[in-house]
Amino acid sequence: MALRHLQEAADADMSGTNSDYTLGERICKARDAIGLSTAQLARRLGIKTSTLQGWESDRSEPRSNKLVLLAGVLNVSPTWLLVGRGAAPMQDDAAPADLDSMRLALDRVHRHAVSLAEEIEQLKARLEDRD
Repeated sequence: MALRHLQEAADADMSGTNSDYTLGERICKARDAIGLSTAQLARRLGIKTSTLQGWESDRSEPRSNKLVLLAGVLNVSPTWLLVGRGAAPMQDDAAPADLDSMRLALDRVHRHAVSLAEEIEQLKARLEDRD
């Protein structure tokens, strides 16, 4: 709960759109900016989806070690997450990461398809040898 007090004190001293959001709202905003679902982000953080949902709904808050990890995954500063000070995440920044993820996934699918095609050819050759 110390994080909540720090956030509230900083929010009271600051004016600006980012500080108008709660910690949970900033987590949601940053997660949306990089195009991750709550389940995907939770998996990357090594936590339960319900834990992340608690943070995003301001029912609970991350411990400092998870806050730092969360900031790293979301590509924002811990300060921005806590108090909204600094640059907010931008949608455009997420595009290369999303494209890289898609490229890696497509590469895995392609390798798997090639492997399956080779297995099919081997099975076909064995069946032809039986005849």
